[in-house]
Amino acid sequence: MGARGLYVGRRAAALLAALLLALLAALLALAALYGRCRQEEPPSPRPPRPSPTAPRLTAPPGPAPAAASDRRLPRNLLPLHYDLELWPQVRPGQAGPFAFSGQVNITVHCLQDTDAALLHSSGLRSHGAAVVRGPLSEKGAVVEVAGLRMDAASEVAVLELRGRLLAGRRYVLQLGFQGRLEEDLDGLFLTRYTDQGLSSMLIASQLEPTYARTVYPCFDEPAMKATFNIRIVHDPSYVALSNMPAIDISEMKDENGSLWTVTKFNTSLKMSTYLTAFVVCDFDYVTRTERGNEIRIWARKEAVKSGYVDYALNVTGPIFSFLEDLLNVSYPLPKTDLVALPDFGAGAMENWGLMTFHESSLMYRPSDKFTSRKAMIAIIVSHELGHQWFGNLVTMNWWNDLWLNEGLASYFEYLGAIIVEPTLSLDKIFYDHVVQPVLREDNERGVRSLSQTEEKIKGSFSLISLFDSITYSKGASITWMLSGFLTEKLFIRALTSYLKEFSFSNANQDDLWIHIQMVVDAQNEVQLPASVKQIMDSWTCQNGFPVLTLNLTTGTISQEQFLNKKNENRTDSYTNTWIIPISWMRNGSSQPLMWLDKSSKVFPEMQVSESEYDWVLLNVNLNGYYRVNYDQLNLKRLACLLENDPKAIPAVSRFQLIDDVFALTQFGYIQIETALELTKYLAREDELFIWNMVLSNLVPENLESTLKNYEVYPLLKKYLLKRMLPIYHYYAGFIRENVDALEDDYFAQVYLEKLFATACWLGLQDCLNLSSELYAKWMDNPEYNQIVLALNSLFN
Repeated sequence: MGARGLYVGRRAAALLAALLLALLAALLALAALYGRCRQEEPPSPRPPRPSPTAPRLTAPPGPAPAAASDRRLPRNLLPLHYDLELWPQVRPGQAGPFAFSGQVNITVHCLQDTDAALLHSSGLRSHGAAVVRGPLSEKGAVVEVAGLRMDAASEVAVLELRGRLLAGRRYVLQLGFQGRLEEDLDGLFLTRYTDQGLSSMLIASQLEPTYARTVYPCFDEPAMKATFNIRIVHDPSYVALSNMPAIDISEMKDENGSLWTVTKFNTSLKMSTYLTAFVVCDFDYVTRTERGNEIRIWARKEAVKSGYVDYALNVTGPIFSFLEDLLNVSYPLPKTDLVALPDFGAGAMENWGLMTFHESSLMYRPSDKFTSRKAMIAIIVSHELGHQWFGNLVTMNWWNDLWLNEGLASYFEYLGAIIVEPTLSLDKIFYDHVVQPVLREDNERGVRSLSQTEEKIKGSFSLISLFDSITYSKGASITWMLSGFLTEKLFIRALTSYLKEFSFSNANQDDLWIHIQMVVDAQNEVQLPASVKQIMDSWTCQNGFPVLTLNLTTGTISQEQFLNKKNENRTDSYTNTWIIPISWMRNGSSQPLMWLDKSSKVFPEMQVSESEYDWVLLNVNLNGYYRVNYDQLNLKRLACLLENDPKAIPAVSRFQLIDDVFALTQFGYIQIETALELTKYLAREDELFIWNMVLSNLVPENLESTLKNYEVYPLLKKYLLKRMLPIYHYYAGFIRENVDALEDDYFAQVYLEKLFATACWLGLQDCLNLSSELYAKWMDNPEYNQIVLALNSLFN
């Protein structure tokens, strides 16, 4: 209904509240800073340091494991099957400390005679006598155990035997164990939460990379796959979940006569120990079936009742179907559970059949109308679903090739998200969220290569350090480039071959290269300058990435590693070269793909005439993982082109072009004046993701330091404000008249805050007036108070 001041529709309240927070913050900062500036002497001028940032939607790394997690087991025993019982001794309302106990019987195949059985165990105590049964071909046979020795430093349990295990025979290792149930969010852990006003507890697990050994003795290496029969003993008021469907629920009494429920699960597929998963909770769920796959989303009862997990349920099935159809490999499990945990350190985890998420990564409140939250959920869910093929079905041999799990899943997360959120622009969001941020990180001394030798990983890294932007984002970026020069059709064909060859097994990156090479060799459309392995090893086995320098007069392109030339202490000599695919256009027309396979090469096709309208653009739509340093002639022509017709260059290429020149300026390749020359056209730029990158480079995060600087602030204000006016007024018009139209504009949801906060910070009067109008409306309507408080907790 009508109200005094600016009328804002109910559906628009959330977006306005978010903007209001940003604008009010800007106003308060301006008032405070202007007051301080009047009392302080101006400091010596210092130019703003570019610090571009972009959200990374994607799942973040969990807590670090113990330092001994890289200890490898001998290969004399191969696990085949686990019979595992877990008993977390937790009752509702019970005070700690908490413990769990269990029994594991591991069927192993002996590959080499041995008088000791080694397996991983960390923080567990032995419970009862260890037994070794077998050879299984001899009924009732046992091998006497001389002792069980726990090597805490190496996280290894050693079963010392009085006899020998014989090659070619099968045995069963039987061990009872006990452990502490902590609230530390790794291994098997307990967490507390509130649901419907009542305090509650649940038990969950996070076993990647090497926490399975803290829950049960096992062969805790990704290549030592086995099948699992799991049963969980738990309080009758809880439900137990694991990788497979429950097939039996019974009761038992403990030694005190107390009643417990026993949930038994079907036999699992062959999988790595880090993918086993357990949840014991008092949650509700929503469900649907997709192609025979039962999908359930579990969450706090009040969240399920309020419909907060409905969106996740609605997108999970279509993404599953998309990936099945694209990869031509069926999802092999009969059910999939997604659990929204109130507290979870890993953000999300792809456990086969029982994926776990921090609830903020899975819940969408229908009243919020946040496109950015929908997109985040779609991307994170898609990432974990991608792992069902890349990581679960086919797993890397060892953690040195972790990118085969995380890099490929990070690539497919965007393809899957676009299926359920079609208003998202794949190339824009991929470059903005994935490629540009990792290019900013992958240029420092000491940054590792994407793939390492197993020996180097063992000697130099803790495994958890591999769960970083190099593995996730560089892995996805290299995959994007690979798909680009192969064509998506050939790339997917090769992946299908790879997945079918190594299903329920393990692979390294050379295995992937072999399958891609097989597909390339079987056709004539795509011709490569070298073998797939030679091309791709240049990107995965070397650290950093190249910058290409183009001389249009001679048509010469040279490459060197992109490093900070301003680093006076740098004495290293880098001679890395890459085999580089160069997508390019000339005067707006796409040209055939070129390859730079040496440090320098002349391309006569790239020599330009004297006409100012003759220009060249490399790395069109960011098909390659590198930066480009153009000569002054081409930069001048590109700058003129942008001022006259910015749409002649694709949006992603405009983003890349400007981001490259700012990075080249920061690292001492070119002067800042050259970078600014390319931004003169910005009054005609209508893409928010490009504006956000520009503002991230020109406007520092610490606004106070620049506002104090009397020389820098006026220059920024004069340069930026007149160029910001068109895009500011465009979105301010929506805010005032039709904010609902922005509901499906992802980049508006993500980046309007930065744009409007900067406009107010630069003193744009209309921005200050708009913030006052929104403030008045907020004060007049208490309903908006509740929304602002909700958003404040959401964004912090």
